[in-house]
Amino acid sequence: MEGSLNVIGYGISVIGAGIGVGIVFGMGMQAIARQPEARGPLQTNIYIGFALIEALALLGFVLAFAIQ
Repeated sequence: MEGSLNVIGYGISVIGAGIGVGIVFGMGMQAIARQPEARGPLQTNIYIGFALIEALALLGFVLAFAIQ
């Protein structure tokens, strides 16, 4: 029973990560559209934000199976 609850918890955490990635990339594209000359630093920040969000999603994946 607990194994299935862990997977459900991971599914919920993935939804949060998906929303976060969408917000990061969406806002990043808006910022680049407003100031195209600032593309380099903005793109770097977008990728750092993406990596941090994905790291949290992977942490949720590991914890879903590690804690039993």
